[in-house]
Amino acid sequence: MSRPSFADSRLVTSGRRTLARASAPLVRVTARPVAAVRRAGAAARPVLALVSPFGWAVLVATLACWAAGLALGWEELVVVAVVCTVALLGAVVFVLGRLRYEIGVDLADHRVVVGDRAFGRLLVTNAGARPALPATVELVVGRGVATFPVPRLAAGAAHEDVFRVPTSRRAVIPVGPVRSVRADPLGLLRREVVWDDAHQLVVHPRTVRLSGTSAGYIRDLEGRATSDLSQSDISFHALRDYVAGDDRRHVHWKSTARTGQLVVRQFEETRRSQLAVVLSTRADDFADAESFEMAVSVAGSLGRQALMESGALTLLTHAGTLAGTDRTRMLDDLSAVQTVATRLQLADVVRSAHASLRDASVVAFVVGSRPAPADLRAAAARLPADVRAIAVQCVPGETLARHTIADLVVLTLGTLDDLPRAMRRLND
Repeated sequence: MSRPSFADSRLVTSGRRTLARASAPLVRVTARPVAAVRRAGAAARPVLALVSPFGWAVLVATLACWAAGLALGWEELVVVAVVCTVALLGAVVFVLGRLRYEIGVDLADHRVVVGDRAFGRLLVTNAGARPALPATVELVVGRGVATFPVPRLAAGAAHEDVFRVPTSRRAVIPVGPVRSVRADPLGLLRREVVWDDAHQLVVHPRTVRLSGTSAGYIRDLEGRATSDLSQSDISFHALRDYVAGDDRRHVHWKSTARTGQLVVRQFEETRRSQLAVVLSTRADDFADAESFEMAVSVAGSLGRQALMESGALTLLTHAGTLAGTDRTRMLDDLSAVQTVATRLQLADVVRSAHASLRDASVVAFVVGSRPAPADLRAAAARLPADVRAIAVQCVPGETLARHTIADLVVLTLGTLDDLPRAMRRLND
């Protein structure tokens, strides 16, 4: 199974028209000069002078023609050597001169959802006192490179281009750095400056909202009562005799007046509702990349709802624990999740994270179609006795279904949109 990453966006270097081969094409806006530039460019790294493979071939051919032509007295080889020498000297002239550009890259949004439009702006300014010759600017996007030709710029003038980054897949896409390139027409020599202006575009997984009774399964406003007794809490348990050190605010005065002895209230300790989502990232648990993407979206939807209801969230994967205190950080971490080749089963993940699952009220296992019922049951059996567990199997194209394995409720989803309906079924 192919692992999802920013390489799945099919980013390629294919000229100024295209930034993505299989998804969204690069949106080109007619370049226009800008009268004033308020934003300073990024810091530049040292200039690199490069000789292309074609340039090396021409250089070797030139030396060989000079040597053979002069040694053998062949005028034809001497003519070829002269032509090649002129071409090389002309290439040197093209790449000479200082690049006085200020280059900036801005993204309209640094976080988007799968399928949303992600636009960026490239601004090239001639910061020198003289006109700048035409050049090329290369922008690294993921593992691809987009090329932007820059025309001749007068002193202080600017050139602007707008581009679009494909967001057809969940990913963390680095945008930048930028390279300003000057090369000769024959492609013999190349001179570039790398600018430290790099950004990161995070493409969040798609999520659905669990509204109404669909969220009731993971929502508990007052927490859940336990068998542990407490001197101060919400759930009243019984009355008992006063003991030195008890808080007098909990004295039950009516019973004290009736019995003639101090009596205090005894409470049951309650705990805040906490949802734990265990997302399988084991490659063998999923039939294809689509089912894994659905599983990530299901985990994000459950976590998002828990945080919206002011509950606590624990999010676990085979690779470790993800952020569960903030919705944005949680989705950022899910954007970078990938499948891993491991022999660890879900039960092993639960056993290693037993301490963090101790206070959970509900644990949701999010898996693909391949885990056997025995594996799911083994994972549920390792949970604390008072924790309720469900399993969500993501099988694209399947009909929504519900069945049980011992005390474990298993939901089968065919699409992400089935999740709200499936959660409502848990309360039936």
